[in-house]
Amino acid sequence: MKSAEIRQKFLQFFESKGHAIVPSSSLVPANDPTLLFTNSGMVQFKDVFLGNEVRPYKRATSSQRSVRAGGKHNDLENVGYTARHHTFFEMLGNFSFGDYFKRDAIHYAWELLTTVYKLPKEKLWVTVYQEDDEAYGIWQNEIGVPAERIIRIGDNKGARYASDNFWQMADTGPCGPCSEIFYDHGPGIWGGPPGSPEEDGDRYIEIWNLVFMQFDRDAAGTLTPLPKPCVDTGMGLERIAAVLQHVHSNYEIDLFQNLIKAAARETGCTDLANNSLKVIADHIRACSFLIVDGVIPGNEGRGYVLRRIIRRALRHGYKLGQTKPFFYRIVKDLVAEMGEAYPELAKAETRVEQVLRQEEERFGETLEHGMKILDGALAAVEPGAELDGETLFNLYDTYGFPVDLTADICRERNVEVDMAGFETAMTRQREQARAAGKFKMAAGLSYDGAKTVFEGYTHLAAQGKVTALYVDGASVPRVEAGQAAVVVLDRTPFYAESGGQVGDAGVLVGGAARFDVEDTQKIQADVYGHHGKLAEGALAVGDTVDAQVDEVRRARTMRNHSATHLMHKALRQVLGEHVQQKGSLVDPDKTRFDFAHDAPMNAEQVAWVEAIVNQEVLANTPVQSQLMGYDDAVKGGAVALFGEKYGDEVRVLDIGFSRELCGGTHVARTGDIGLFKIVAEGGVAAGVRRVEAITGDNSLAFLQNLNATLAAAAGALKVQPGDLPARIGQVQDQLKGLEKEIAQLKSKLASSAGDDLAASAIEVKGVKVLAARLDGVDPKSLRETVDQLKNKLKSAAIVLAAVDGGKVSLVAGVTSDASGKVKAGELVNFVAQQVGGKGGGRPDMAMAGGSDPAALPQALAGVQGWVEGRL
Repeated sequence: MKSAEIRQKFLQFFESKGHAIVPSSSLVPANDPTLLFTNSGMVQFKDVFLGNEVRPYKRATSSQRSVRAGGKHNDLENVGYTARHHTFFEMLGNFSFGDYFKRDAIHYAWELLTTVYKLPKEKLWVTVYQEDDEAYGIWQNEIGVPAERIIRIGDNKGARYASDNFWQMADTGPCGPCSEIFYDHGPGIWGGPPGSPEEDGDRYIEIWNLVFMQFDRDAAGTLTPLPKPCVDTGMGLERIAAVLQHVHSNYEIDLFQNLIKAAARETGCTDLANNSLKVIADHIRACSFLIVDGVIPGNEGRGYVLRRIIRRALRHGYKLGQTKPFFYRIVKDLVAEMGEAYPELAKAETRVEQVLRQEEERFGETLEHGMKILDGALAAVEPGAELDGETLFNLYDTYGFPVDLTADICRERNVEVDMAGFETAMTRQREQARAAGKFKMAAGLSYDGAKTVFEGYTHLAAQGKVTALYVDGASVPRVEAGQAAVVVLDRTPFYAESGGQVGDAGVLVGGAARFDVEDTQKIQADVYGHHGKLAEGALAVGDTVDAQVDEVRRARTMRNHSATHLMHKALRQVLGEHVQQKGSLVDPDKTRFDFAHDAPMNAEQVAWVEAIVNQEVLANTPVQSQLMGYDDAVKGGAVALFGEKYGDEVRVLDIGFSRELCGGTHVARTGDIGLFKIVAEGGVAAGVRRVEAITGDNSLAFLQNLNATLAAAAGALKVQPGDLPARIGQVQDQLKGLEKEIAQLKSKLASSAGDDLAASAIEVKGVKVLAARLDGVDPKSLRETVDQLKNKLKSAAIVLAAVDGGKVSLVAGVTSDASGKVKAGELVNFVAQQVGGKGGGRPDMAMAGGSDPAALPQALAGVQGWVEGRL
């Protein structure tokens, strides 16, 4: 049974028991600061269990996507080393909110496992809390589990109710006993039943936990029975899939095998049993769904956990020999596996790929440099010994290699890490930061020359002397035509990327040499590296060059940066003073601004922000900058921006009504910004919104394109642009009317066809058997026709089929007198399997689909014999 079918059968089973199927909630818990990620199915129902929220249903079932990779619930370090640990998993669950309790929960679980999933009863063991005689009695007397396979689990943590089989939401509040169901993999695998000394073995595996919320615990530890006890269950999809697919490791199930093959394809690894492939297959699920739910890689909180998981996957790819971006290419394979169950994943496929690729490209060089250093260091360390803190710190400080990733690699090689020594080195570095003379950048370029004098605030051209050249990270005295290099000058008009503003581009010219600058980055706080390629001639250390910034690119960037300051101020006025910058990117095309806010902006708020900014633009006030002490600047009302590092002396920018600390380049007057227009607003993480805006000629082009689109739409509908909304409303009403008319006609057509079909039914042992194809009929009409035929034929087994665009729709119906021997679900599945599909349903009515219309005639022809064989 495939994973997708297991998930579907679980939800359908509980739906048949009166449960509402509730979609999976986000991996970012809504309004719950106590959790880093959603880690179980009950999280989205927490307020319901606490009595703070009322839902329109009392029974629910879900397949909840969950992550355990950070904070208290962290399985990250075990992933790749065990058969059942994951960063991401799906939790199947059924819930009762004051409706049914232990008896129904236990009976439902047993019926699903033994009747629907058809697990052998003798393979199942159960545990109950030692004092829970009620649950014990239900398992033994009603379900019929032998006493030797029902195990009471007592208090093992030094206090009453401190048991693995006694669950609590927190130190106080709802709590109660739980009953766990285990599957016995057989004597061929080492391990003992739960509660025994060998319980940590792999023979007996927990597959389902039934939690009975029976009491309310107060601060004194007193338990009071709840007036409406509840049920919360959880069964890992991956674990039950392993059992049903007769494999021992979760990584051997169909879903993971396909992802492992995709990882092997992208890394070039031919050994499908390699643990690194398991890590990559696991991590692509966690990373993709976290991005779908708005988490972006970062340096703190959820963003840091995501970044850590991504980098762990990349390191395992590197371990397999893949040094180029590969991880993002597996997203399409994940969508193929899980996109149908989670449409939000398929919808966000392109964005997920973009985020992962960007992170891969950013970390690729760091990983390569760091691994070379780490491999060299570990070669000198004996297994069981310790890697010293200075090496840990050097990897972190010099190469940007995360210390937790270093620790992960060391653990694989049975080497301890000197975290105390690392912390000592970190403290020393902080103390010596301002006095540091020679130091290195994250990419590994060593420089101990003079600082770069930046002249770009007032000039876009300047003359400078080459003080250093780098090719492939190594210092060189000379660069030849065609070589990519980094050039350091003693003075430059080029702005180096900082504070969210991208670095300048342009050209360096000296004699016969022409160096095209593609980007400018800081090597040190006051040393600028010009990244690019030597197009002509040769360039040597000591040469003098004319440095010319791309004026158009710089002007567009400045307009966007100055507009960002005004927009920040306007957002605080419109949304509230709680708005704080959480990141930004200013380039020639746009300004992208992330800020703290807990709700989407509506159209009125967006328009209000635009109006405030454009009012400042029209005022055309001069932009002023001044240097002053940090404390004085803050006292004077200057806003210190997120992610910036400030010294004792800071640059204060007054742009219109905005005053901020900023080292970026800006327009001379607010009017230089031109038209300001917000083009996008959305969420990027819990409590973080993102606005994208454009200015100047970009705004003009945007509005011209928008006007052209509006004119084209108006022309197509033959109205003036101002009349478009009314005309679109008319067209929508017409479409609704036509759709309703079509549905009525299809129903009449199906009814008419049903009258004709009834005469063609063949009687087999007292039951009319009918199998036919109806063209031009949708699934809804097929169901209605089957119901009509059942009423006409009185005693019948019917299968009707329709084909639309290469897809086969099947509906089977069996009258109640015949459903004891002929099940509609089995009948429709018999036909579906022959046309490339599967299906099921109730004994009296069932539906299915297929993908092979050519096989339909033969499949329908076999219905009579199949029914006859069961009567």
